[in-house]
Amino acid sequence: MAEPIRVVVTGAAGQIAYSLLFSIAKGDVFGKDQPIVLILLDIPPMLPVLDGVVMELQDCALPLLREVIPTDKVEVGFKDIDAAILVGSMPRKEGMERKDLLKANVSIFKTQGAALDQYAKKTVKVLVVGNPANTNCLIASKSAPSIPKENFSCLTRLDHNRACSQVAMRCGVSSDHVKNVIIWGNHSSTQYPDVHHAKVNLQGASVPAYDAVKDEDWLRGNFISTVQLRGAAVIKARKLSSAMSAAKAICDHMRDLWFGTKDGEFTSMGVFAKGNPYGIPEDLIYSFPVQIKNKTWTIVEGLSINDFSRAKMDATAQELVEERDTAVHFLSQ
Repeated sequence: MAEPIRVVVTGAAGQIAYSLLFSIAKGDVFGKDQPIVLILLDIPPMLPVLDGVVMELQDCALPLLREVIPTDKVEVGFKDIDAAILVGSMPRKEGMERKDLLKANVSIFKTQGAALDQYAKKTVKVLVVGNPANTNCLIASKSAPSIPKENFSCLTRLDHNRACSQVAMRCGVSSDHVKNVIIWGNHSSTQYPDVHHAKVNLQGASVPAYDAVKDEDWLRGNFISTVQLRGAAVIKARKLSSAMSAAKAICDHMRDLWFGTKDGEFTSMGVFAKGNPYGIPEDLIYSFPVQIKNKTWTIVEGLSINDFSRAKMDATAQELVEERDTAVHFLSQ
């Protein structure tokens, strides 16, 4: 049996974590033969709730779960970790300006980035989920200069999965028959879900998504807005934000990071834009199509970009530039 890996989840008393921890602990993410030490990090008022989560994980009697450590201390939470899933963040409250939200989260992710820098393994893979995820990821990375920038990514897999599912339902196929959709840009309502390079398996034949769907107006209109605004639609219906689907997307993201993408397939991930071939400003965490091998992502090159796509890709980049500039200003204070 392999040596246990150490995985920290922040915001561990929250509802996304509650849907996530069981999947990690039973081997769905890092492998069915990979023992795990789970570290659950949250703020001091949530420690009694964490004790209940620990009891439940113990009561699952999972053979791969070697130890569960609840804590409110970053020096415990980030000590020698192999993977960090940063779910916890300051949620947007009613009447809160976006810059106020950014300021609160800069403080959180500056602290966590510095703790990663000081305590984590330099090979640690860091996934930022807490919103605004792209900019929080950028701040964490800037605060952890000794950890390679490539080790940081943010979650746009939920948007990617939403896009896959919408196309699959439209074509009357299962979601695994749709591949190579792309989420470009920010995990926000400016993101661009793009199916120009996607393929749909129709009765054994690989068909371009536009030919499979046969409805360009939908693909350029309601499809895009449905994916962009899906999180808000879930909140309106459930009175709570996406948790089950977010946890599933986190598992998909980390599993692909650990084990790689299939040949000829790519996924969407918020990563450093440096050196990208699509003219996106470099000092951003921006969602691109990526392929992964040996725990290393590369941005898919050579995809043709039409004028429709270009405008949408640039608009979401502009929002990220504005977020970054505001956040970096707070970081320097």
